[in-house]
Amino acid sequence: MEFLAEYNLTGIVIGVATFLIIGLFHPMVIKGEYYFGVKCWWVFLLMGIATIIASVAVHHILWSTLLAVWGASSFWSIGELFEQRERVKKGWFPKNPKRE
Repeated sequence: MEFLAEYNLTGIVIGVATFLIIGLFHPMVIKGEYYFGVKCWWVFLLMGIATIIASVAVHHILWSTLLAVWGASSFWSIGELFEQRERVKKGWFPKNPKRE
């Protein structure tokens, strides 16, 4: 961690990690809606609450920030889950035939 601070790389690491976290949530929303519908929204809620609490509890700025990004992405995914349902209704994404 001293290496990141010494060479002012903490911001770049946070930026890249944020990009990867958001990129991870995109397929999680798509797969979640496909297999479970919107009824899995509470998983994102619990994950968001847990990571925001962890973000407040952690004192290291890098980990605290990444946990906060994870929490915010979790909360954002709740809305995206319902939006994904609409995208499926429009035919933009496949509907799970086993989940009728």
